[in-house]
Amino acid sequence: MGVGISDWRLARTVSQLGQLGVVSGTALDQILARRLQSGDPGGHMRRALDHFPVPALADQVWDTFYVPGGKASLASYQIPEMPTPAPSRAWQALCVVANFVEVFLAKEGHTHPVGINYLEKIQMPHLPSIYGAMLAGVDYVLMGAGIPLKIPGVLDTYVTHAAATYPMVVTGAQGGDGVTLSFDPRDVVGLTEPPLKRPRFLAIIASDVLALTLQRRANGRVDGFIVEGPTAGGHNAPPRGALHLNERGEPIYGARDVVDLDKLKALGLPFWLAGGSGGAGKLQEALARGAEGVQVGTAFAMCAESGLRDDYKRALLQQVRDGVTDVRTEPKASPTGFPFKVAQVPGTLSDPAVTAARPRICDLGFLREAYLMADGTTGFRCPAEPVSLYVSKGGDAANTADRACICNALVATAGFPQVRAGKYVEPGIVTMGDDLPGVARFLPPGASSYHASDVVAMIMADVLIAT
Repeated sequence: MGVGISDWRLARTVSQLGQLGVVSGTALDQILARRLQSGDPGGHMRRALDHFPVPALADQVWDTFYVPGGKASLASYQIPEMPTPAPSRAWQALCVVANFVEVFLAKEGHTHPVGINYLEKIQMPHLPSIYGAMLAGVDYVLMGAGIPLKIPGVLDTYVTHAAATYPMVVTGAQGGDGVTLSFDPRDVVGLTEPPLKRPRFLAIIASDVLALTLQRRANGRVDGFIVEGPTAGGHNAPPRGALHLNERGEPIYGARDVVDLDKLKALGLPFWLAGGSGGAGKLQEALARGAEGVQVGTAFAMCAESGLRDDYKRALLQQVRDGVTDVRTEPKASPTGFPFKVAQVPGTLSDPAVTAARPRICDLGFLREAYLMADGTTGFRCPAEPVSLYVSKGGDAANTADRACICNALVATAGFPQVRAGKYVEPGIVTMGDDLPGVARFLPPGASSYHASDVVAMIMADVLIAT
């Protein structure tokens, strides 16, 4: 669900409907900072901050970022520091508070479970972010886009507010050259009691081999799997084997990219199917194949409660009604090198002219590559930053072609675009799954929008009809 699309409003609505609402945990430090600088419409951030167990830290965040009435439309957002292996206590506290706020609001007013979703490859915020979510009583932690072997142990450690560590991937590092991230809740937040609830951990996988690896080698309990196929929105796992492209320049997936559900069932853990799973009959099909249910993204991303900005949502829903949607799996757009699904929306980075006109700036840094420098320290580079700067850090200039700044674009898509020099407004980028045309079934006759309740009701009705 990108950044801020599956926000607290959507997750709370879905949970209140009896399903598992999941908030996106990506870049929540940026999202909270920008909500506050936008004047905290509705006062929801202040209400959540008032429930944070250490008022001084909540007030520190408020005093740093809150702008009464909101910033001027062409004023720039103040940006929190970029994540590093040795972050300031202020940034760690911001991550803790931001994740607490999102989960608190998603759980407010009901007793149903709520989850939070992180990307393993965005490693530096993991430790303070997860702790903040656990402070708010998060029920599930979901993680994909990597191999999260060490996350279950982090969840176990935080039950007693103890210090946790996490190994960071550093290109070129050998043996003892690696970097270990650390976070001590007692030092930054200062709490030792009461014990925290250990959330269930669901790993997002694209192969049964990865599921087996996680079950055998994770440093704590894995509670289940979400099987995400290449039709799902956002980052996709690359095809196994040699890369081949179709006539549109998209990666071609084959039989090797299909998860063997019989092998997965043999592991004895529950699993859910994702990727095109909001379609008619998909829940019934998943249950028949041994799954506990389905994970639905695109249908919820397009509903009224999602955090997707209204102009993009209206444009996409008009495409759906007109039958002219176009979602492309771009093999090079993301700085990560992973295929990335992009909906074609005018004025966004799906337009090559818009991408070409954007200044090459990397100032959020979530998708930067950590690499070992000649002096033995860790540096950071991004193929979406200025080409000369990337090359000076040892990067290959060929890697910079057709790259987009996914970080700034996704924050813009959530409704908080950065403004540069009082005139340039960062464009967004919209990620959707291949089943975008299928959201037409959730639109009531004559309506121009639909709600999360429409999605849940229709998907559950499919099962009732089948039985």
